[in-house]
Amino acid sequence: MAVVIGGTGVLGGSLCDGLAQAGAFVVVAGRSGARGAGRVDAIGKAGGKAAYSEVDVTSRESIRSLLDSTVQTRGRVDILVNCAGVNSAVPYEQIADEDWDRVINTNLKATHWGCQIFAPHMAGQPDGGSILNIGSVTSHLPLSRVFAYSASKAAVVSLSKNVAREYATRNVRVNTLCPGFFPAEQNRKILDKERVENIMRQTPMARFGEPPELIGAMLLLVSRKAGSFITGTEIYVDGGFTGNRF
Repeated sequence: MAVVIGGTGVLGGSLCDGLAQAGAFVVVAGRSGARGAGRVDAIGKAGGKAAYSEVDVTSRESIRSLLDSTVQTRGRVDILVNCAGVNSAVPYEQIADEDWDRVINTNLKATHWGCQIFAPHMAGQPDGGSILNIGSVTSHLPLSRVFAYSASKAAVVSLSKNVAREYATRNVRVNTLCPGFFPAEQNRKILDKERVENIMRQTPMARFGEPPELIGAMLLLVSRKAGSFITGTEIYVDGGFTGNRF
């Protein structure tokens, strides 16, 4: 039983597909009912099982309601993927306070709430559970025009390590998946020709990632068997970008 917060997005939707293909019932959680219904329908046509649930990641009460309704209808949650994310693609000196807060609240505070609300539920289960948070190559590397985004994603990695330590003896594993450059809603505005050329020069595989290419690493990290001794770590899926920069 898996819940993907941000499952109506491009990357989150692909992660929903991967979990369903692996046999999980997936709750596709997000703001867009139309996109959620479309994802559920696609999963069903592929032979999987899923349902849409509306969630507002800027509200603790909404995330709490998501857990409560899922447990009421499905009995438990084994996997949580925190995948909601936004960016503010402006020069540093032009970032307005409201844009900074919007990015930090969506990318970091919502991830914190997801962990804080779902982890105790998982810890109360005999076989525990797994939380996967979504970081970024910008969690460790400075890039232009992603200042609030980078700060939020660096904090997500740190938060994940700390929550993993807190729950390590309570059978709840917490890890971070850090995608490289996967064109999606939150980064299309900054992918102009010059930036794309710079990215390609520094990516050994010389291409963007495709959303399904995140599925393998995700399944390793959330799997109760394959990932049973993995917690507090991050995996980069980036075509060699970070290895080429360090």
